[in-house]
Amino acid sequence: MSFCLTCFKFQVSILGNQFKMEAASFRMDAFRDAILQRAPIESFALKTVQEFIQPQKQTKLAQDENQMLENMLRTLLQELVASAAQSGEQIMQYGQLIDDDDAENIHGQIPHLLDVVLYLCEKEHVEGGMIFQLLEDLTEMSTMKNCKDVFGYIESKQDILGKQELFARGKLVMLRTCNQLLRRLSKANDVVFCGRILMFLAHFFPLSERSAVNIKGVFNTSNETKYEKDPPKGISVDFNFYKTFWSLQESFCNPASLTSASTKWQKFSSSLAVVLNTFDAQPLSEEEGEANSLEEEAATFNIKYLTSSKLMGLELKDSSFRRHILLQCLILFDYLRAPGKNDKDLPSETMEELKSSEDRVKKLLEITPPKGKEFLRAVEHILEREKNWVWWKRQKKRRQRWRLGNKELSQLWRWADQNPNALTDSQRVRTPDIADYWKPLAEDMDPSAGIEDEYHHKNNRVYCWKGLRFAARQDLEGFSRFTDLGIEGVVPVELLPPEVQSKYQAKPNEKAKRAKKEETKGGPQEGEPNQIGVSNSEPEAEGGRGGSRGDGK
Repeated sequence: MSFCLTCFKFQVSILGNQFKMEAASFRMDAFRDAILQRAPIESFALKTVQEFIQPQKQTKLAQDENQMLENMLRTLLQELVASAAQSGEQIMQYGQLIDDDDAENIHGQIPHLLDVVLYLCEKEHVEGGMIFQLLEDLTEMSTMKNCKDVFGYIESKQDILGKQELFARGKLVMLRTCNQLLRRLSKANDVVFCGRILMFLAHFFPLSERSAVNIKGVFNTSNETKYEKDPPKGISVDFNFYKTFWSLQESFCNPASLTSASTKWQKFSSSLAVVLNTFDAQPLSEEEGEANSLEEEAATFNIKYLTSSKLMGLELKDSSFRRHILLQCLILFDYLRAPGKNDKDLPSETMEELKSSEDRVKKLLEITPPKGKEFLRAVEHILEREKNWVWWKRQKKRRQRWRLGNKELSQLWRWADQNPNALTDSQRVRTPDIADYWKPLAEDMDPSAGIEDEYHHKNNRVYCWKGLRFAARQDLEGFSRFTDLGIEGVVPVELLPPEVQSKYQAKPNEKAKRAKKEETKGGPQEGEPNQIGVSNSEPEAEGGRGGSRGDGK
């Protein structure tokens, strides 16, 4: 019997769970239909949220309500991505419909959902970081091909996402999303997409963003260019030139190493001279330069050099390859001459040699086809802007940090270090005596002085405020007269002329009242001995009464 009852309860529990799941599925389907309806977003977005979330406030969700809506949206987004993957469509085009009013505008369900959430975030109906969380989920669920379309949507909404009320909530999520995309991308095959992400971050974040600033000026020394160390067999190649040529990349990777020792600069300079002499001896013709189309190069650009010794001869005839090497030289020279945190003051002979090498490099760039002069002017313009940028950062006014919180305290502390006798100096500025401080106001109160009322010191708020502070510390009786007589009543009476003293002197009855109050305050202290005396006399009284009773007996 008990076994049958247990089975019955188990079946009821299963049916209950199925009912809950069907109800949740029905509710999610209804939410999906409502949130993805094809109508102006402002006409249904908030109403849909109010219908399914039922918030306490009609126009703004609380924290737990935001979390509930975010869970529903993330679940819906996951379902849409899964449906798109099953149908084989691109996720940003899945479920697309042609707008009746504008046949050129095609909207997929996922971009439409993101538009609805972005509208709610922009109008502050929901938490501002919700759209960034959905975009991060979408990139994590998408292939790299689909991520390009997702990032295209992000780029199109950059102005809205960059608004302060949204940016403050989601900047860290957006930074994490972009960094995750960069890790997934191939630096060799996805150069253009990586550049789009970096350009977006440069526009999305302010110049002061610390995550984008190389504060310490560290070089990426891990970007090593590997090349052959031993000559290959059966191939006629100038292997000494090959090693000399690719050894320059070690200095290009870490320019600061050239300033640490003069021998490193001499080795680099001699190797560079060999390479430049080879470029001079083997100039390129216009036909060879035009054979390398810039459009074709952009499509097949490789971020790493091909260092096989078999390709050395072909690479020397490639105008783009020469430009890359010569441009690296100009960037290195620009770093060595620019001021920085590290000490890069090279000897005058080295600077002259650097200037000579720079002139040779520019001349080679100018004669390298195609359009060598235009290319050189563009490079010089970019380097000049970079130089101005460096100077701007160095000369930018920074907020000074004080040792003790502000300028005055830090200066006072510094003076104390320099002059330990400053506090005992008889000539130092001291807090004035109360009588000396009130003399100007006492002179104003003298009718014979003829000073007009508008020029009285009582009109100076700072003077009166300081005087009240002095009186509170040095003349408590005068400070107590401020309530009844104002600031002029605080002035010591002995400073006033005789005809004015009577007005501000305390009346006898007031003195008597004040004395009485003092006596009242001191009364309990004087009464304590009396109380003790009374208590000592009580046994005598009791004894007297006892004696009389004894006599009566």
